[in-house]
Amino acid sequence: MLPPSLRDWLPEEHLAWFILEVVEELDLSLIEAEIQRKDARGQRPYHPQMMVALLLYSYCTGVYSSRKIERATYEDIAFRVLSGNSQPYFTTINEFRRVHREQFAELFVQALKLCRGAGLVKLGHVAIDGTKVKASASKHKAMSYKRLVAEEKKLKREVQGLLNKAQAADRLDDERYGEGERGEELPEELKRRESRLARVKQAKAQLEAEAKEGRAAALREHAEGMEDTANSHDDEVMRRRLRTSSVKRRRKADELDPPGDDEPPEGPGAEELAMKSTPATTEGLPRDDAQRNFTDAESSIMMGRDGFIQAYNAQLAVDEAHQVIVGAGVTNQPADNAHLTPMLNRVKANLGAVPEYTTGDSGYWHPEVESEASELGTRALVATGRVRHGESGSASTEGEPPEGLEPRERMRWRLNTVEGRGVYSRRKCVVEPVNGQIKHARGFCQFSFRGRSAVEAEWQLVGLCHNLLKLFNYRENVALSPG
Repeated sequence: MLPPSLRDWLPEEHLAWFILEVVEELDLSLIEAEIQRKDARGQRPYHPQMMVALLLYSYCTGVYSSRKIERATYEDIAFRVLSGNSQPYFTTINEFRRVHREQFAELFVQALKLCRGAGLVKLGHVAIDGTKVKASASKHKAMSYKRLVAEEKKLKREVQGLLNKAQAADRLDDERYGEGERGEELPEELKRRESRLARVKQAKAQLEAEAKEGRAAALREHAEGMEDTANSHDDEVMRRRLRTSSVKRRRKADELDPPGDDEPPEGPGAEELAMKSTPATTEGLPRDDAQRNFTDAESSIMMGRDGFIQAYNAQLAVDEAHQVIVGAGVTNQPADNAHLTPMLNRVKANLGAVPEYTTGDSGYWHPEVESEASELGTRALVATGRVRHGESGSASTEGEPPEGLEPRERMRWRLNTVEGRGVYSRRKCVVEPVNGQIKHARGFCQFSFRGRSAVEAEWQLVGLCHNLLKLFNYRENVALSPG
């Protein structure tokens, strides 16, 4: 009663066949090498091509739960075709996705180059935007530093009280039943208190370490600024004072956070996006309002469409030609103003070039944004603030802005040219529909993993599948177009 071939189960133009074709073109050597490093005496793993194809198709069709993927290998014809009519257990699917998550950044670049080879990437105009994606954690599991200190003191008192109570109960039991007898309730209650106390201490220590690093970084930045001012100051006395203050700040920074010899990250898109710094006092201690989440310590509370949520700020750089994602990254810093240059560096790392124009909304504005973009070889058009409809006035003349303008005024001048208006007016229709397709059309509204590196790998996977869908639709349209 069954068809003689799996190819009879799906039409030739189905997405599943396209995914299988793409996976055959991808270099999976890093995944295969990781599998070969495992003990060969264990259970024989599923073929990496099959597992990659299964995950790519799942994310393309909005199926992100490993349990739902396993169920689909029983119930959905396309999933059965992709899995070769086998049914990997959901823990196997999730483990494969977890173990090989770092390799998805390489696959993202490979798929991006396929899109570029097909003519979908022009690098004429790239729009950058961020969207808040929920973390796999509840905001109710977050606690401020002030409350952590109070909770630590409270739990210490409770633990000591339970210890005293247990000792008293032991003495009573020894008198009543003989030595070595005691009840079971108190040790279990004591264990719960001690476990919670350990978690509170760990969160408190992490906040304190981050506060020291943040305060040290701020002191070093102040010292550098003082040194620059001293080098250009006319007064010899002021130059000595500035240099003395600079030395003191650097010495204090080294006390809080001794300089290390950490090597910079390597690989595609290696530059990290700026992360949220822990607010610190002048002594390098966390401020009372500094928070830590017990479930996902690297996520942050951010303002989303539905109010405050525990989330990450997911960044996208999208090419205008066909809305292909040319760069993706994740940070726990809610504000966008530090991310435009790192995202451009990721685009350059992925494709070896930067766009002619780069646009961003007012959240990306800072005084150095134009000069930093210019050093990379692109022209940045970033809004300097909100402009109400009808208040922009007529476009100014073409050419270079007048000398002596402040950075904000220079950017406003560029945005008000005919060329600037023409490019920036297309920003919304380039990047914001991509966020809509990912979050609303395909339902990716929450990360499955915890920790910044893990959620960034998943965001790369989401971007990879978005680009594959663009390539699939483009191939279908080209095939169906006349001539």
